[in-house]
Amino acid sequence: MKNYKTFTEIETDLKRLKLERQIALEELKWLKSEFKEDIKPSNWFGTTIKSAARRGLYNILNRFVK
Repeated sequence: MKNYKTFTEIETDLKRLKLERQIALEELKWLKSEFKEDIKPSNWFGTTIKSAARRGLYNILNRFVK
């Protein structure tokens, strides 16, 4: 526990804590929007198509190499 000597120290600490809280809330909002974006089905389709294309290209190249 911190011991304060003046009210200005208390006010300064309270302002700093308020700003830290606001920053944390903004980070949570950002994470929430990122999560919403990541779970959109349109993003899943893009990832699935890229993965399938890579696998298909790999299989085609293997057939030519053999």
